[in-house]
Amino acid sequence: MTRGGRTTIRARLLRAAGALLLLLATALPAAAAQLIFFDSAGCPYCIRWKKEVGVIYHKTEEGKRAPLRVVDIGAPLPPELNRLKVPFWTPTFVLLDDNGHEVGRIEGYQGEDLFWARLQRLLMDMQSGAPAQR
Repeated sequence: MTRGGRTTIRARLLRAAGALLLLLATALPAAAAQLIFFDSAGCPYCIRWKKEVGVIYHKTEEGKRAPLRVVDIGAPLPPELNRLKVPFWTPTFVLLDDNGHEVGRIEGYQGEDLFWARLQRLLMDMQSGAPAQR
């Protein structure tokens, strides 16, 4: 192999490695906001929320901005959520920003109109960086 041939192979390997890194960087999920739903078995308000909101949440703009993650209140918190204060009752919804910091909470469920209004407020607070009001 000539010196020129080695340079060509090295250049090809570097280009391939760069392309692979770019592909991996774009394929990995970016940190995103999420709505944590603290649920419990037999909770009538949780069941009502699931029927009225839960079935469509993922299709809404809010659901796209903050995908839903369901956490059983009786189970240990996943390690990445350890900084959250565990709620006393269900349902409790906790909005986390892109960095995993709590923006605010919706405690309880009094109907879909109030839920959407309160979630909109939390999302606006998250976007503006203002402290959330519960």
